[in-house]
Amino acid sequence: MNPLPLTLALGPYDHTRDVTDGTVPVQGVQLRTLDLPIEEIFYRFTLHREWDVSEMSMGKYIALRSQDDTSVMALPVFISRAFRHSMFYVREGGAIKRPEDLQGKRIGIPEWAQTAGIYGRGYLSDYVGLKLKDIQWVQAGVNEPGRKEKVKLKLPEGMQLRNVPDGSLNDMLLKGELDAVMSARPPVGLGKGIARLMPDYQAAEAQYFKDTSIYPIMHGLVLKGPVLEAHPWLGMSFYKAFLEAKDRSMERLSDVTASHAPVAWMAEYTERMRSIFGDDFFPYGIGAGRGGDINRATLAAFLKFGFEQGVCHRLLDVEELFPTQVLASYKV
Repeated sequence: MNPLPLTLALGPYDHTRDVTDGTVPVQGVQLRTLDLPIEEIFYRFTLHREWDVSEMSMGKYIALRSQDDTSVMALPVFISRAFRHSMFYVREGGAIKRPEDLQGKRIGIPEWAQTAGIYGRGYLSDYVGLKLKDIQWVQAGVNEPGRKEKVKLKLPEGMQLRNVPDGSLNDMLLKGELDAVMSARPPVGLGKGIARLMPDYQAAEAQYFKDTSIYPIMHGLVLKGPVLEAHPWLGMSFYKAFLEAKDRSMERLSDVTASHAPVAWMAEYTERMRSIFGDDFFPYGIGAGRGGDINRATLAAFLKFGFEQGVCHRLLDVEELFPTQVLASYKV
């Protein structure tokens, strides 16, 4: 069979590089890879579908799926995941000292449907106990004006959200026009008048995982729906290749004989990850074993947050996110 030529856009990750450099082939595929900044990938693919396979914001994806949009379909390959307690920014020396102090305040966000923001608001509502409708939400670019939402929202009645097209969250926070900012990308004023609300965020994140089993999934891997429909075998081909690449990355990072990343004590750090998340500390899939239970719990919470916040137009089940052919595999 002649390989199917496909184009992939993906950020530069160690756990995907063996696919993008051809070390681990995608069976049946001739892959051309575009290495672009993540905001550019999301903008161009979400709005224009410029390539066949893409990294994609999970927030944007669940918004589309909740509207029965099948123009893209995700695989249970979770390209980027990160806790977001570090994403809360306040003015240095200001009155906001704890997450509880954000009740009724003015909080800036880059996009309502940004994945980090969905998890962040879910943390505030379900873990801290704040009422999201009592907060004044302001949407604008983090460091420059003009950022807009990329998907259609269905906000709950009473939710306060306004767009500021001619301002940046960074400047508004420094001027006192906002009390806090929630953003995956830090404002440029961090350390120059802006500080993190939770400086010891790693300890808070570890406790949050212990209490909730949520290990936030930020970015997924999606295929254009018509491409997957025409070639149903692509789902498992891509899943197997990215799973092998991730396993190879984890093995490299666990190696104590050489520095596979320019970080001291990397192998010891990976052992810490195993002690928290299990042997597969960056799990793919939603099935039993290999961390699938963590992914299922995380996605179920994420879908709940997305529906309650008006990102999802209906409450989705976890299985609805992925094509059936990648949810199970053969046994020998």
